[in-house]
Amino acid sequence: MSIRIPESELIINSRGAIYHLDLKPEELAQNIITVGDPDRVQQISKYFDKIEITRQHREFITHTGTLGKKRISVISTGIGPDNIDIVYNELDALANIDFSTRTIKEKLSSLNIIRIGTCGSLQAEIPVDSAIASTHGLGIDNLLNFYLHENNSEELEIINHFIHHTQIDSKTNPYIFTAGSALLSRFTEGYHHGITVTCPGFYGPQGRILRIGLRYPSLIDSLTTFSYSNHKIANFEMETSAMYGLCKLLGHQCLSISAVVANRISQTFSKDGLLAVENTIKKVLENMEAI
Repeated sequence: MSIRIPESELIINSRGAIYHLDLKPEELAQNIITVGDPDRVQQISKYFDKIEITRQHREFITHTGTLGKKRISVISTGIGPDNIDIVYNELDALANIDFSTRTIKEKLSSLNIIRIGTCGSLQAEIPVDSAIASTHGLGIDNLLNFYLHENNSEELEIINHFIHHTQIDSKTNPYIFTAGSALLSRFTEGYHHGITVTCPGFYGPQGRILRIGLRYPSLIDSLTTFSYSNHKIANFEMETSAMYGLCKLLGHQCLSISAVVANRISQTFSKDGLLAVENTIKKVLENMEAI
């Protein structure tokens, strides 16, 4: 018999919707796009043939509608792995927990979740205004260390080599998860591929110096020069490892797509970051038709 999940652990509001996202199960599509910026939700849903539902609670905005025959939800997460923890756990709850009984469903559903974000490239040959499909999310943010998880042998080899190469403090406890293979196979042509490192902040954790000195001043150089087998670190940002880890543990397919707005090696920034994101959105929506 399934164990009932207490009210303090699964918060359902007065209209029967999950707390942070303010969504009911029937208001969520199986195919989902997540974005950091709330304004980017409308930037994607404007391409829908029909918008069925719009919801907003705090920074979490959702538009659910149809593009051709495909039903899609676009949801803003805000910035950082902590927000990914909220959103992706609540997406799973909407799909796999019976809200009337507060029990896990006997038959579980697998969602297709694609994140469209922005990033800084860590390889000179990946220029601004291009797009990266992340093969792995390597976290130095610590979120997934709060969950029970295991890695396959290749993932463990990558992590061990990463720690040795970067000399990063073992207390950081880096972790790694792989992209959803079914989705990654649909996003090949026109995308750069590589490992994405997820940081817990934008400034010091990504090697930026304003007024405070850095504990790891050579971090960017060590990320750029890292390689293991055919794997290199393509970029870093603040969400991918968290989403890959949670989706793997919860049984969902996920993929992180990033528009490159900065190249940290050439120290260049896109002259039109909005256009770079717009072009990436169009490309992702075209690929989603085949999912």
